[in-house]
Amino acid sequence: MTGGGGRADVGDDPLSRPGRKLGPIADGVSPAHRAWLEPVRARYFAGGLTVSELARKAGWSKSKVSELLRGVGLYPSWELTYGVLHVLGVPAWPMLRLWRAAAFEAHKKPQWVNGCVDRVVITAGSHLPPVDHRAFAEINRGAYTSYAQVFLGVADCGRTVDEVFDVLWLCWEEALSSANVQKFAWRVLRRSVMARAAHIDGHPQLGPAAFNTVALQQAPPGRKFAQIEESLALFRAIGRLPGFQLDVIVFRYLRGLAPHQVADVLGVPHASIRSAERHAKRSLTAIFHPGVNHS
Repeated sequence: MTGGGGRADVGDDPLSRPGRKLGPIADGVSPAHRAWLEPVRARYFAGGLTVSELARKAGWSKSKVSELLRGVGLYPSWELTYGVLHVLGVPAWPMLRLWRAAAFEAHKKPQWVNGCVDRVVITAGSHLPPVDHRAFAEINRGAYTSYAQVFLGVADCGRTVDEVFDVLWLCWEEALSSANVQKFAWRVLRRSVMARAAHIDGHPQLGPAAFNTVALQQAPPGRKFAQIEESLALFRAIGRLPGFQLDVIVFRYLRGLAPHQVADVLGVPHASIRSAERHAKRSLTAIFHPGVNHS
Protein backbone atom coordinates (compact mmCIF):
# COMPACT_ATOMS: atom_id res chain seq x y z
CA MET A 1 0.00 0.00 0.00
CA THR A 2 1.41 3.40 -0.95
CA GLY A 3 0.35 6.76 0.38
CA GLY A 4 1.23 9.11 -2.46
CA GLY A 5 2.52 12.46 -1.26
CA GLY A 6 0.92 12.22 2.15
CA ARG A 7 3.56 10.12 3.90
CA ALA A 8 6.35 11.67 5.92
CA ASP A 9 8.74 10.79 8.69
CA VAL A 10 7.18 11.70 11.97
CA GLY A 11 10.47 13.09 13.19
CA ASP A 12 10.36 15.97 10.72
CA ASP A 13 6.82 16.99 11.76
CA PRO A 14 6.98 20.08 14.02
CA LEU A 15 3.57 19.16 15.49
CA SER A 16 4.77 15.79 16.77
CA ARG A 17 5.54 16.80 20.36
CA PRO A 18 3.93 14.22 22.69
CA GLY A 19 1.06 14.97 25.02
CA ARG A 20 -0.83 17.39 22.84
CA LYS A 21 -4.55 16.64 23.08
CA LEU A 22 -6.60 15.84 20.02
CA GLY A 23 -9.14 18.55 19.26
CA PRO A 24 -12.88 18.00 18.71
CA ILE A 25 -14.54 17.03 15.45
CA ALA A 26 -14.71 20.06 13.21
CA ASP A 27 -17.96 21.88 12.59
CA GLY A 28 -19.58 21.07 9.28
CA VAL A 29 -18.62 17.40 9.14
CA SER A 30 -21.40 15.60 7.26
CA PRO A 31 -23.63 13.03 8.99
CA ALA A 32 -22.15 10.13 6.99
CA HIS A 33 -18.60 11.25 7.76
CA ARG A 34 -19.37 11.74 11.46
CA ALA A 35 -21.00 8.28 11.58
CA TRP A 36 -17.64 6.56 11.09
CA LEU A 37 -15.42 9.24 12.61
CA GLU A 38 -16.98 9.07 16.08
CA PRO A 39 -16.39 5.32 16.63
CA VAL A 40 -12.89 5.59 15.16
CA ARG A 41 -12.10 8.41 17.59
CA ALA A 42 -13.58 6.37 20.43
CA ARG A 43 -11.26 3.49 19.54
CA TYR A 44 -8.33 5.93 19.39
CA PHE A 45 -9.05 7.35 22.84
CA ALA A 46 -9.55 3.87 24.30
CA GLY A 47 -6.29 2.61 22.81
CA GLY A 48 -3.99 4.93 24.72
CA LEU A 49 -1.80 5.93 21.77
CA THR A 50 -0.80 9.51 21.12
CA VAL A 51 -1.42 10.93 17.67
CA SER A 52 2.34 10.80 17.08
CA GLU A 53 2.48 7.10 17.96
CA LEU A 54 -0.56 6.33 15.83
CA ALA A 55 0.93 8.22 12.91
CA ARG A 56 4.26 6.40 13.21
CA LYS A 57 2.58 2.99 13.33
CA ALA A 58 0.26 3.84 10.43
CA GLY A 59 3.09 5.22 8.33
CA TRP A 60 1.65 8.69 7.81
CA SER A 61 2.53 12.15 9.05
CA LYS A 62 1.03 13.33 12.31
CA SER A 63 -0.62 16.26 10.56
CA LYS A 64 -2.48 13.91 8.19
CA VAL A 65 -3.61 11.60 10.99
CA SER A 66 -4.68 14.54 13.15
CA GLU A 67 -6.71 15.96 10.27
CA LEU A 68 -8.39 12.60 9.75
CA LEU A 69 -9.31 12.24 13.43
CA ARG A 70 -10.76 15.75 13.55
CA GLY A 71 -12.50 15.73 10.17
CA VAL A 72 -10.69 18.84 8.97
CA GLY A 73 -9.26 19.54 5.53
CA LEU A 74 -10.07 17.42 2.51
CA TYR A 75 -11.97 14.17 2.89
CA PRO A 76 -9.31 11.53 3.71
CA SER A 77 -8.26 8.93 1.19
CA TRP A 78 -9.07 5.29 1.85
CA GLU A 79 -5.32 4.55 1.98
CA LEU A 80 -4.84 6.93 4.90
CA THR A 81 -8.05 5.80 6.58
CA TYR A 82 -7.21 2.12 6.26
CA GLY A 83 -3.72 2.68 7.67
CA VAL A 84 -5.23 4.22 10.80
CA LEU A 85 -7.91 1.52 11.08
CA HIS A 86 -5.35 -1.23 10.86
CA VAL A 87 -3.40 0.16 13.81
CA LEU A 88 -6.52 0.77 15.91
CA GLY A 89 -7.99 -2.65 15.16
CA VAL A 90 -11.18 -1.26 13.63
CA PRO A 91 -12.99 -3.72 11.29
CA ALA A 92 -12.20 -2.67 7.73
CA TRP A 93 -15.20 -4.05 5.83
CA PRO A 94 -17.97 -2.02 7.48
CA MET A 95 -15.64 0.99 7.49
CA LEU A 96 -15.16 0.68 3.76
CA ARG A 97 -18.90 1.02 3.15
CA LEU A 98 -19.17 3.90 5.60
CA TRP A 99 -16.12 5.63 4.13
CA ARG A 100 -17.47 5.23 0.59
CA ALA A 101 -20.92 6.62 1.50
CA ALA A 102 -19.36 9.63 3.21
CA ALA A 103 -17.05 10.20 0.24
CA PHE A 104 -20.01 10.51 -2.09
CA GLU A 105 -21.74 12.76 0.44
CA ALA A 106 -18.58 14.91 0.25
CA HIS A 107 -19.10 15.07 -3.55
CA LYS A 108 -16.08 12.94 -4.40
CA LYS A 109 -16.22 11.56 -7.92
CA PRO A 110 -16.60 7.80 -8.47
CA GLN A 111 -13.21 7.68 -10.20
CA TRP A 112 -11.51 9.05 -7.09
CA VAL A 113 -13.42 6.75 -4.73
CA ASN A 114 -12.80 3.63 -6.80
CA GLY A 115 -9.16 4.55 -7.33
CA CYS A 116 -8.61 4.87 -3.58
CA VAL A 117 -10.26 1.53 -2.91
CA ASP A 118 -8.37 -0.26 -5.68
CA ARG A 119 -5.01 0.76 -4.21
CA VAL A 120 -5.66 -1.00 -0.90
CA VAL A 121 -5.85 -4.73 -0.28
CA ILE A 122 -7.78 -5.57 2.88
CA THR A 123 -5.82 -8.39 4.44
CA ALA A 124 -7.60 -9.02 7.74
CA GLY A 125 -11.07 -9.64 9.05
CA SER A 126 -14.19 -11.25 7.66
CA HIS A 127 -16.38 -9.43 5.16
CA LEU A 128 -19.39 -10.66 7.18
CA PRO A 129 -20.45 -9.32 10.58
CA PRO A 130 -20.34 -11.61 13.63
CA VAL A 131 -23.22 -14.05 13.84
CA ASP A 132 -24.75 -12.38 16.89
CA HIS A 133 -24.58 -8.99 15.15
CA ARG A 134 -26.40 -10.40 12.13
CA ALA A 135 -29.10 -11.84 14.40
CA PHE A 136 -29.46 -8.50 16.16
CA ALA A 137 -29.80 -6.68 12.84
CA GLU A 138 -32.43 -9.13 11.60
CA ILE A 139 -34.51 -8.69 14.76
CA ASN A 140 -34.32 -4.88 14.86
CA ARG A 141 -34.13 -3.75 11.24
CA GLY A 142 -37.91 -3.52 10.81
CA ALA A 143 -38.48 -1.33 13.88
CA TYR A 144 -35.47 0.85 13.11
CA THR A 145 -36.61 1.38 9.53
CA SER A 146 -40.15 2.15 10.63
CA TYR A 147 -38.91 4.80 13.07
CA ALA A 148 -36.52 6.36 10.55
CA GLN A 149 -39.28 6.68 7.92
CA VAL A 150 -41.19 9.06 10.18
CA PHE A 151 -38.38 11.59 9.97
CA LEU A 152 -36.48 10.83 6.77
CA GLY A 153 -38.68 9.32 4.12
CA VAL A 154 -38.24 5.97 2.38
CA ALA A 155 -34.99 6.49 0.44
CA ASP A 156 -32.92 8.10 3.19
CA CYS A 157 -34.17 5.82 5.95
CA GLY A 158 -32.85 2.67 4.26
CA ARG A 159 -29.36 4.14 3.86
CA THR A 160 -29.39 5.42 7.43
CA VAL A 161 -30.38 2.07 8.93
CA ASP A 162 -27.69 0.30 6.88
CA GLU A 163 -25.21 2.85 8.20
CA VAL A 164 -26.31 2.20 11.77
CA PHE A 165 -25.68 -1.53 11.54
CA ASP A 166 -22.25 -0.91 10.03
CA VAL A 167 -21.42 1.51 12.88
CA LEU A 168 -22.59 -1.12 15.36
CA TRP A 169 -20.31 -3.64 13.68
CA LEU A 170 -17.40 -1.24 14.23
CA CYS A 171 -18.11 -1.07 17.96
CA TRP A 172 -19.81 -4.43 18.47
CA GLU A 173 -17.45 -5.50 21.24
CA GLU A 174 -18.20 -2.28 23.08
CA ALA A 175 -21.93 -2.83 22.58
CA LEU A 176 -21.72 -6.37 23.96
CA SER A 177 -19.76 -5.20 26.98
CA SER A 178 -22.27 -2.44 27.74
CA ALA A 179 -24.94 -2.86 30.39
CA ASN A 180 -27.70 -2.99 27.75
CA VAL A 181 -26.98 -3.84 24.11
CA GLN A 182 -30.45 -2.79 22.96
CA LYS A 183 -30.17 0.63 24.59
CA PHE A 184 -26.62 1.07 23.25
CA ALA A 185 -27.80 0.33 19.72
CA TRP A 186 -30.85 2.56 20.01
CA ARG A 187 -28.65 5.53 20.86
CA VAL A 188 -26.68 4.92 17.67
CA LEU A 189 -29.87 4.67 15.60
CA ARG A 190 -31.48 7.75 17.11
CA ARG A 191 -28.34 9.86 16.73
CA SER A 192 -28.05 8.92 13.05
CA VAL A 193 -31.72 9.65 12.33
CA MET A 194 -31.72 12.99 14.14
CA ALA A 195 -28.52 14.05 12.38
CA ARG A 196 -30.41 13.84 9.08
CA ALA A 197 -33.90 14.90 10.15
CA ALA A 198 -35.12 18.39 9.30
CA HIS A 199 -35.31 20.59 12.38
CA ILE A 200 -37.11 23.81 13.27
CA ASP A 201 -35.87 25.70 16.34
CA GLY A 202 -33.92 22.63 17.38
CA HIS A 203 -36.87 20.26 17.20
CA PRO A 204 -37.29 17.46 14.61
CA GLN A 205 -40.00 17.80 12.00
CA LEU A 206 -42.52 15.00 11.54
CA GLY A 207 -44.29 16.60 8.57
CA PRO A 208 -44.05 13.66 6.14
CA ALA A 209 -45.62 11.33 8.70
CA ALA A 210 -48.60 13.64 9.17
CA PHE A 211 -49.82 12.84 5.68
CA ASN A 212 -50.05 9.13 6.44
CA THR A 213 -52.33 9.37 9.45
CA VAL A 214 -55.52 7.32 9.59
CA ALA A 215 -57.49 10.47 10.43
CA LEU A 216 -56.35 12.17 7.24
CA GLN A 217 -56.94 9.14 5.06
CA GLN A 218 -60.50 8.73 6.37
CA ALA A 219 -61.42 12.42 6.39
CA PRO A 220 -64.29 13.34 4.02
CA PRO A 221 -63.33 15.56 1.04
CA GLY A 222 -64.66 18.70 2.70
CA ARG A 223 -62.48 18.09 5.75
CA LYS A 224 -59.19 17.28 4.05
CA PHE A 225 -57.52 20.69 4.37
CA ALA A 226 -58.74 21.18 7.93
CA GLN A 227 -57.48 17.72 8.84
CA ILE A 228 -54.11 18.49 7.25
CA GLU A 229 -53.78 21.60 9.41
CA GLU A 230 -54.79 19.67 12.52
CA SER A 231 -52.35 16.86 11.73
CA LEU A 232 -49.45 19.23 11.10
CA ALA A 233 -50.16 21.10 14.35
CA LEU A 234 -50.23 17.82 16.26
CA PHE A 235 -47.00 16.62 14.70
CA ARG A 236 -45.26 19.90 15.45
CA ALA A 237 -46.28 19.47 19.08
CA ILE A 238 -45.10 15.84 19.14
CA GLY A 239 -41.74 16.93 17.71
CA ARG A 240 -41.27 19.23 20.70
CA LEU A 241 -41.71 16.48 23.27
CA PRO A 242 -38.65 15.34 25.24
CA GLY A 243 -36.69 12.75 23.28
CA PHE A 244 -37.81 9.62 25.11
CA GLN A 245 -41.47 10.67 25.10
CA LEU A 246 -41.19 11.50 21.40
CA ASP A 247 -39.81 8.05 20.60
CA VAL A 248 -42.54 6.32 22.58
CA ILE A 249 -45.32 8.29 20.90
CA VAL A 250 -43.85 7.66 17.44
CA PHE A 251 -43.73 3.92 18.01
CA ARG A 252 -47.06 3.67 19.83
CA TYR A 253 -49.26 5.92 17.69
CA LEU A 254 -47.52 6.36 14.35
CA ARG A 255 -46.18 2.85 14.01
CA GLY A 256 -48.69 0.90 16.10
CA LEU A 257 -46.30 -1.05 18.32
CA ALA A 258 -47.55 -2.48 21.59
CA PRO A 259 -45.90 -1.17 24.79
CA HIS A 260 -43.88 -4.35 25.33
CA GLN A 261 -42.59 -4.14 21.74
CA VAL A 262 -41.49 -0.54 22.24
CA ALA A 263 -39.77 -1.53 25.47
CA ASP A 264 -37.87 -4.26 23.63
CA VAL A 265 -36.71 -1.90 20.86
CA LEU A 266 -35.59 0.87 23.22
CA GLY A 267 -34.10 -1.48 25.79
CA VAL A 268 -36.08 -0.11 28.73
CA PRO A 269 -38.60 -1.56 31.24
CA HIS A 270 -42.22 -1.83 30.18
CA ALA A 271 -43.22 0.54 33.01
CA SER A 272 -41.01 3.26 31.52
CA ILE A 273 -42.99 3.14 28.30
CA ARG A 274 -46.29 3.50 30.12
CA SER A 275 -44.95 6.41 32.15
CA ALA A 276 -43.53 8.24 29.11
CA GLU A 277 -46.77 7.72 27.20
CA ARG A 278 -48.81 9.09 30.08
CA HIS A 279 -46.65 12.21 30.45
CA ALA A 280 -46.63 12.82 26.68
CA LYS A 281 -50.41 12.60 26.48
CA ARG A 282 -50.71 14.99 29.40
CA SER A 283 -48.44 17.52 27.68
CA LEU A 284 -50.28 17.28 24.35
CA THR A 285 -53.67 17.57 26.04
CA ALA A 286 -52.51 20.74 27.79
CA ILE A 287 -51.61 22.23 24.40
CA PHE A 288 -54.73 21.34 22.44
CA HIS A 289 -57.33 21.23 25.23
CA PRO A 290 -56.08 23.65 27.87
CA GLY A 291 -59.39 23.57 29.75
CA VAL A 292 -59.28 19.81 30.29
CA ASN A 293 -58.16 18.47 33.64
CA HIS A 294 -55.05 16.42 32.82
CA SER A 295 -53.85 15.72 36.34
